[in-house]
Amino acid sequence: MIEAGISVAIALVAGTAALTNRLHTRIHELDGRIDRLELNVATTYVTKDDYESNMDKLEAHMIRIEGKLDTFIQQFPKVLTLYVYGSAKLYLRLLIV
Repeated sequence: MIEAGISVAIALVAGTAALTNRLHTRIHELDGRIDRLELNVATTYVTKDDYESNMDKLEAHMIRIEGKLDTFIQQFPKVLTLYVYGSAKLYLRLLIV
């Protein structure tokens, strides 16, 4: 009976050691992934000033496009025709008041 108890104790110790080793390996892999993520974030980080200057440029372009659309719409008659192509042609007319 004592032999069976010793066998069970050895099996428990070996199983615990295997689980601990596996857990340690997994934690080490996750630590490496986090380190790579931190490095990636640090190298591709955009500063607030750069972001704001790019947003200002984008806003200026959008304002120019808006002005062009306003003049484009004012040049045409009050009825716009939209052509939607699918399995069959569908013609819709929108009245601009």
